[in-house]
Amino acid sequence: MLRVRPVHFTSRIESWKQFLTALGMVQTEDDGGWQVFDSASGRLALHGAEAGAGEDGRTVFAVEVGDVAEFARRTNLSAQEDGTQDNTQQADGTQAAQLAALVTADHGEACRISARDGFSFLADKALHGAQCADADPALAVAAVWYTAEPEAAIRTLLHVGALPRPVPDNDETADFTAKNGGVLLVRPASGPPRPGLGFEYDGGLEPLQERLTGAGFAASLTEEAFGSTLHVANPDAGSPNAPATLWISQRRPMG
Repeated sequence: MLRVRPVHFTSRIESWKQFLTALGMVQTEDDGGWQVFDSASGRLALHGAEAGAGEDGRTVFAVEVGDVAEFARRTNLSAQEDGTQDNTQQADGTQAAQLAALVTADHGEACRISARDGFSFLADKALHGAQCADADPALAVAAVWYTAEPEAAIRTLLHVGALPRPVPDNDETADFTAKNGGVLLVRPASGPPRPGLGFEYDGGLEPLQERLTGAGFAASLTEEAFGSTLHVANPDAGSPNAPATLWISQRRPMG
């Protein structure tokens, strides 16, 4: 299995809870400083942070899997089969680095994926299975991978089992879906690779805009080249790490 589940660090968990609830997500885990919200497609975890700390307002790219060890094995096998990963010894006698490595994180065993552009992320074991049936059926969580080497990101996501989705042009952008929910986006960008967070909505954005503004969140609608986008005031506004707004793009299937 593969499910999109970014982790957002924030000192304003209550504001985020209100925002995600207004979006149509449903809380499915609550352990104080660790809270998880389900959309119809993908999840988002909130992790408590000290106000003004370096992690406050940051989002970490992450996914969930069923069996961490099996996920690592399959990912490395996929990389080996297409020549992306050399599983032999290097000239100095050390083992060549693997794309996927089992690690012990603060919360338990996980798999770390390390891509050739220097980007890395964790695959954690999912603590519960099916998406919440009460979530807005049109909403999906989108994790973004910004990189100066889009091809490296694309190949890595293929190896972890993400499913390519058609895009409206032939530039270096790439869209993927995860089998068990959520969207993974590769977007070209200068500088070091970094994560981003957004949402997709399969339907008109005006009712969602009304729902958000009714909950006290300023939201503006813009028409862009390939669809409409709703820009919502970030609950972390004021944090030096947080963008001023969060985006929800209208999902317009190709063809």
